[in-house]
Amino acid sequence: MKKIDLHLHLTLRQLPKQGGMFFSSAENMLPHLEELGIEKGVLMSSGENSSFSNNEEVRAVCERFPDKYAWMCNLDERDIDAVYERLAEYKGQGAVGIGELMINKRLDHPFLEAVFTAAQKLEMPVLFHMSPREGYGYGVVDEPGLPLLEQMLQKYPDLTVLGHSQTFWIEISADAPDTEEGRNSWGEGPVVPGGRVPALFEKYPNLYGDLSANSGGQAMMRDPEFGLHFLEAYRDRLFFATDMTNCEMTFPLGAWLEEQAGSKKLSRKAYEQICWKNARRVFGL
Repeated sequence: MKKIDLHLHLTLRQLPKQGGMFFSSAENMLPHLEELGIEKGVLMSSGENSSFSNNEEVRAVCERFPDKYAWMCNLDERDIDAVYERLAEYKGQGAVGIGELMINKRLDHPFLEAVFTAAQKLEMPVLFHMSPREGYGYGVVDEPGLPLLEQMLQKYPDLTVLGHSQTFWIEISADAPDTEEGRNSWGEGPVVPGGRVPALFEKYPNLYGDLSANSGGQAMMRDPEFGLHFLEAYRDRLFFATDMTNCEMTFPLGAWLEEQAGSKKLSRKAYEQICWKNARRVFGL
């Protein structure tokens, strides 16, 4: 069953292994993607001037493998007055969106608001990683219950916003923890109805979901009955993704989705929309 992976981190050239985590080159990753049934992947950028996987590098990957990869751009926190011009340039170079946005500031910070304003005008979707507070890891910051995200969705109604990471997906359940460590964890056990993520999906049609890694995948699989209902209800706003960085990584969501579709617990229509059709429609892939 074919898929488009909306969230990959790869490099143009193979980097040597250092410790347990490493980055595969886009070329060396191709056999692994084929094994997983992934026909195309979207590369996340780490910024404008980072040492690897920056805008220039991921664009170069896509120019070399145009049938296999697309890319999202990213911004460094600088030159707030030039945000629109910078994003317009990257869009002109082929960027299909902004991601993964991980500037460790509150969602109402002036620089992030400049990004959202420009992205809405340019019709560029924004995929963010969320963190529980400034100075904690990386990612845009919101409070328990996601009040700043709701304000953002209201303020930028024509901006396509993709939620991602533990701090976002933990809020699928009404019993989401409010500690920093708890908010940065994968959810476990039955989902308690009344969570903020389902409420925001119901209220704001511009909120979409990146199902990558163990944060998005676990949000669907931790309570299969709830997860399948969520997938069906919002099948036009969810994207299969992995967050893989190398050819030794796998995540269980892909096989689980195939199993649910094969047993007809997940409709074929929902499977196709989530696994590839939404990526084609929203990102033009």
